[in-house]
Amino acid sequence: MTPKSYSMEAQTTFDWDLIQRYDTTGPRYTSYPTAVQFSDSFSAADYRNHALISNSGAAKPLSLYFHIPFCSTLCFYCACNKIVTKNKAKGEAYLHRLLAEVGLQGALFDPGRRVQQVHLGGGTPTFFSVEQIRTLLEEVSRHFNLSDDESGRDFSIEIDPRTVDSDIVHGLRGLGFNRISLGVQDFDADVQRAVHRIQSPAETLGVIEAAREAGFKSINVDLMYGLPLQTQGSFHETLAAVIGAAPDRVCIFNYAHLPRRFAPQRRIRDEDLPTPDEKLAILQQTVATLTDSGYRYIGMDHFARPDDELSRAQDDGSLYRNFQGYTTHADCDLVGLGISSIGRVGNCYSQNYHDTDGYYTYVDRHELPVTRGVTLDADDVLRRDIINQLMCYGTLEIDPLEQRYGISFDSYFASELGALSQFEKDGLLRQQGRDIRVTPAGRALVRNICMAFDRYLKTTDGQRFSRLI
Repeated sequence: MTPKSYSMEAQTTFDWDLIQRYDTTGPRYTSYPTAVQFSDSFSAADYRNHALISNSGAAKPLSLYFHIPFCSTLCFYCACNKIVTKNKAKGEAYLHRLLAEVGLQGALFDPGRRVQQVHLGGGTPTFFSVEQIRTLLEEVSRHFNLSDDESGRDFSIEIDPRTVDSDIVHGLRGLGFNRISLGVQDFDADVQRAVHRIQSPAETLGVIEAAREAGFKSINVDLMYGLPLQTQGSFHETLAAVIGAAPDRVCIFNYAHLPRRFAPQRRIRDEDLPTPDEKLAILQQTVATLTDSGYRYIGMDHFARPDDELSRAQDDGSLYRNFQGYTTHADCDLVGLGISSIGRVGNCYSQNYHDTDGYYTYVDRHELPVTRGVTLDADDVLRRDIINQLMCYGTLEIDPLEQRYGISFDSYFASELGALSQFEKDGLLRQQGRDIRVTPAGRALVRNICMAFDRYLKTTDGQRFSRLI
């Protein structure tokens, strides 16, 4: 259940003093509990039981996420689980196992459960040819009940504009994909050289034009702020070029510089990174420019046209956050396929093996390649609901929450009330009757507000997370 007043306040303000005071590391809350809490004591048998239980009663529709890890070149900023290679034979070997996992997963779910979402992410999903992707979808259709409702389904794919042409874009549309996401990050030549991703505006804008001609109903562009050599002026030029192409969605991700965790980032010099003041100025300018250009600020790093499905989902209460960020169809169970993929089925999260050796070994044995996960208890479910409401809608309606979970909010969260009181004094939230609402100043720090409800943070190493701004 979601709040009756769905949309966050339209305005966002940036208070530098508050941001400095609250500047720390923390989760992005693409799940709760976060992946840090996943345990290898959670087994494939546990996942199977959760999947079978999820078929009972009013079974939810399904969402399928496929992780395609291959990239032909290395981007220095990347923190994704990837395999850098130009050897297409490796892709064929991976596809063979992915097809087998489709059969293993499909056997767990009732055939009447409709698949409303399919998403191919990576890596670079277009490392696969159109024919290979066709083979994958045909196998999916044999084991899952794919929705044929063009208006209601969401079949999306991430692409690297450097790897596709107009024929490929039209071929993907012919396979049934209706949403496409393009990685850009930054058009500035100096920034591109510093992160080892050379990508001309012409080839990127040409792919957007081809996607529009092919009839994709939603086109997303990913950008990133905080990259080396980036300035407020240079990023404004990138933003202007993107806005001129009029994508339906724009995501502005915060570059998390964690070279101790991600080896490719060690090739980025600390002295080339923008200062905290410059980085905040870039973000502030970006939010203002996009909202002035007619985009709606969905939350954190996502912007969408008012008529895009993401905006409509925020209005009708079907907005959610998962490991792809903000997404529609909150009512779906998420099935993760491929190496490192994370699923959310029933009251559990599960994750596949991170490496091809482990993944291939188990799939070749006709066993689910689940390596870790977590089963949520009643407290986890309650806190997940609260965090999702705050992240997606900026509102927490206490009376319905108490009725839904049979609690007294003030008693249950007695230890959290001190933090909430301080947030209110600092102007990050306000109470309207029994409701809690995030303010325009609080929107930039909503992760801090959510952290007050996270019972695991006291025992979690903060270095596992990125900085909040």
